[in-house]
Amino acid sequence: MIQTDILIIGAGPTGLFTVFEAGLLKLRCHLIDALPQPGGQCSEIYPKKPIYDIPAYPEILAGDLTDKLLEQIKQFEPGFTLGERADTIEKQDDGTFIVTTNKGTKHQAPVVAIAGGLGSFEPRKPPIPNIANFEDKGVEYMIKEPEIYRGKDVVIAGGGDSALDWSIFLTDVAKSVTLIHRRNEFRGALDSVDKVQELKNEGKLMLITPAEVKGIIGDDKVEGVLVEQKDKEPFTLPCEHFIPLFGLAPKLGPIANWGLEIEKNAIKVNNALDYQTNVEGIYAIGDVNTYPGKLKLILCGFHEATLMCQSAYKRIHPDKKYVMKYTTVGGVDGFDGTRKEAPKAVVKAIN
Repeated sequence: MIQTDILIIGAGPTGLFTVFEAGLLKLRCHLIDALPQPGGQCSEIYPKKPIYDIPAYPEILAGDLTDKLLEQIKQFEPGFTLGERADTIEKQDDGTFIVTTNKGTKHQAPVVAIAGGLGSFEPRKPPIPNIANFEDKGVEYMIKEPEIYRGKDVVIAGGGDSALDWSIFLTDVAKSVTLIHRRNEFRGALDSVDKVQELKNEGKLMLITPAEVKGIIGDDKVEGVLVEQKDKEPFTLPCEHFIPLFGLAPKLGPIANWGLEIEKNAIKVNNALDYQTNVEGIYAIGDVNTYPGKLKLILCGFHEATLMCQSAYKRIHPDKKYVMKYTTVGGVDGFDGTRKEAPKAVVKAIN
């Protein structure tokens, strides 16, 4: 059983910043996310896309924003349960909650903060009739452990950043990598497109466009894929792994069954006070919530996380009075023993 002060559902930017605000209040956090790494959409869907509305950053790549947030919260030593989806929640007699993931991992906390962005992400699956028969038998929709592809023949389908970046990465791991896309043009970062072209020219990567995978060949596991290429006869391409990377579709998922008030696939909260849901002790912050005047912006999620943590402190420590101190004055003390503070002014007597 993993125990913490605030259990955060979702490790996107809002969830990560919650760790910092909670840390200032000496509250520990643990995060659950269905994705295999922190960052939410910023890491999984558009890591190399620039964001222009983060305060103090005229422009920052989504992946870099995630890195900065992780650096900011490192001293507060958050825990992570990644690659698992928050499935069920049970309220205990003492007022705490037990959240169990789809893999059976249990977490207990007096406060639950749902920061799941647009919800849990489910992979967009290509319309291949027999694909479900090969899931976990050579078909993967997300790459969690690159080492399983070492020395293997891999086919990747897709035209975005994820397909490009993993194709590049796996050329140093797999026996062979083939990237298939239904168009000649890619939607990813230009430097990634250039790198794929370079690897193709060097014979380190096979690129097939415009083309689509229409079938999977094999008995108990993937042995190849059926490829249809424009103006050519369909052909079979031998491989041991087929990885369709067509992005992720957001769904509220099991959270919709937690007894929370839902409006248009979002969780209604009390925005006049602390972004608490209709269940005391459960909050919703970031894109996953809704209230009059709601704006789905990362900076709004940061604001909501800040106020939520103040309310969480009062719930966890009802007998304590917290006096807010500015970090510019009081500094920041990490759970790992580190301290950040402004240099002290030098006091010098004048004769």
